Amino acid sequence: MIKNYSKISTALVNLLSLPISPVAIKFTNEVIPDISQFESEYPSPTPDGRTGAVAAGCVFWMKAEKNTFATVASDHANCSVGCLTHGLKSLDEVAGNADVQAVCEAGWVSPEIFPSIPVVKTKSGFIYYGPLSDTTIVPDLILLRVIPKQVMQIQSAVPQLRFEGKPQCHIVALAKEEGEIVVSTGCMLSRARTGMSNNEMTCAIPESRLEELMISLESVCDSALAVAGYAANDSHRFL
Repeated sequence: MIKNYSKISTALVNLLSLPISPVAIKFTNEVIPDISQFESEYPSPTPDGRTGAVAAGCVFWMKAEKNTFATVASDHANCSVGCLTHGLKSLDEVAGNADVQAVCEAGWVSPEIFPSIPVVKTKSGFIYYGPLSDTTIVPDLILLRVIPKQVMQIQSAVPQLRFEGKPQCHIVALAKEEGEIVVSTGCMLSRARTGMSNNEMTCAIPESRLEELMISLESVCDSALAVAGYAANDSHRFL
């Protein structure tokens, strides 16, 4: 049975005061009726053959805030790191690409980290993106764009909350494959390509843990409001 994701999305937005709608992501080999393919003209390939519908798969997170669409592997192919983390290409297939070489030569990462980067284990024919409020399918995970205050609330609700750094997109694999609620501090590769604010981070939530998180957040946010009210009133003595 499909949950009322519109109601869940509204509750998440209200609890955390999210300015940006949660995004649902689904990996599958099934063609889902009534969901259109993402449309974009691919630019000319780079010398190593890279091109795609957008500069990197994380750009689809931004596009999905307002529209639901399907993507295929070639749509993601401009970003070798994203193709790796999303299970669309193997390390052997991307290791020699110019973008991988560039981040290594810059000292941003070392080549040794690549075998240990979390990845989606099975290659999917389609990856679906869209607002959680509009989804008609059960997503694998929900992605939030969050600021430190919201991360504080999520961490209170999930004491063992996992924090990760670069590359930002591997939190998708951690949520999907390991069932972890995980926050990424972001990465410059993604921030430059998406335009994501320097004040924002991302949080990936497995669909299977969504109800658990919502219950905990309700309690956390109520108590946070109470404490904030107390602190504000107490501070008036110093004005």
